[in-house]
Amino acid sequence: MKLNYMKGRFKLSLLLSFILLLLTGCWSSKEIEDLGLIVGTSLDLETDTNSREESEEQEARNSNKELITITNQFVTSETTGSGPKEGKKQQAYKNVSETGDAVLPTLRNMILKNDKRAFAEHSKVIVIGEDFASTFNLKQTMDFFLRELEMRPSALLLIAKNHASNILESNEPSKIPAFQLVEMMKGHKKTTKIIPPMTFAKLEGKLYSEASFLLQSVVSENDEIKFVGAAVIEGKTKKLRGFLTGKELEGITWITGKGKGGLVTSFYEETDQPIIYEIISTKSKIIPHVDGDNISFNVKIESEGRIAEHWVLSEKTFDNKFLKKAEKATEKEVERLVKNVLDKIQHEYQTDVSGFGTRLRIEYPKVWEKVKKDWDQIFSGVPIQCEVNITIKDYGTSGE
Repeated sequence: MKLNYMKGRFKLSLLLSFILLLLTGCWSSKEIEDLGLIVGTSLDLETDTNSREESEEQEARNSNKELITITNQFVTSETTGSGPKEGKKQQAYKNVSETGDAVLPTLRNMILKNDKRAFAEHSKVIVIGEDFASTFNLKQTMDFFLRELEMRPSALLLIAKNHASNILESNEPSKIPAFQLVEMMKGHKKTTKIIPPMTFAKLEGKLYSEASFLLQSVVSENDEIKFVGAAVIEGKTKKLRGFLTGKELEGITWITGKGKGGLVTSFYEETDQPIIYEIISTKSKIIPHVDGDNISFNVKIESEGRIAEHWVLSEKTFDNKFLKKAEKATEKEVERLVKNVLDKIQHEYQTDVSGFGTRLRIEYPKVWEKVKKDWDQIFSGVPIQCEVNITIKDYGTSGE
């Protein structure tokens, strides 16, 4: 009996010892005071001669190879006020820059000027400068970030007009620009001037295809960050081809039918006064036609919405005649937006960033196999007809 009791106590002791081992804490834990949390990164083409010479001296070589400047935006215990500088007014972030000819060695050189261990699992956004995106193949330069285990698949990719590092600066000490960009991107559900977010999860597929695509563009003007249109990335070169304006981006959104909200400003034909149409829903269908070697497309766009505002005092909002005229005016404006952007992407940029090639591949796979290698060039000469049908379902509570 005593022997069984002793065996029971021994087994219990072993079990408790095993449980205690599991409760000793996280073996891989990292003290927050020792970390520099990377929340945003910018990449720019280095144009400063002094920086170039200094970098080449560090690498013990002399070359005409283009160099890149990487800026990491850190949030640390000091910047958040939880460290030794608590109580003092200071910026909520710290930017650290380094120049080199490849991403990883350049990031490693930041250790020489940063006393915190870089930790990228909280990275929100990468901003690429205009010159950088025009010079380098994005498939090559994004290779490190796509491989890096610490990078989140939800991180965003943006293209900056001019210098990307400017986008990670703010005059307001309490604001963290990387977080601000993420919040701004959420506005794509309410406007056709912001494209759906390009996350790293989506980016890899885009870079490994031959299709051209769009990235949201951003600019820093008068110390304010602002989304302005979109950057056109050419499928073959994976380089920046040019930019679309906000209005041209609206046209793309109507073609693709991906807009979840937004406004259209048209003008009443008889008085030239504005009518503001707010989108409730929209859908688009791209229909390819093949006749021998000739390819053409029809785009059918349908939308339901409401009159959010109008300045036409001579008409009653509830009147069917006025509603029909408002619908026609809105249709005319949408057709203009679509026509203008088609002219630019077909004839100036010669890049299909609106899904015409995808529809051709799905409905005519054999034809697609023949044309896919030169699709952007072929697309530039393809006839496209657009048909728009607007239905006003709501006109608010005013206007009787």
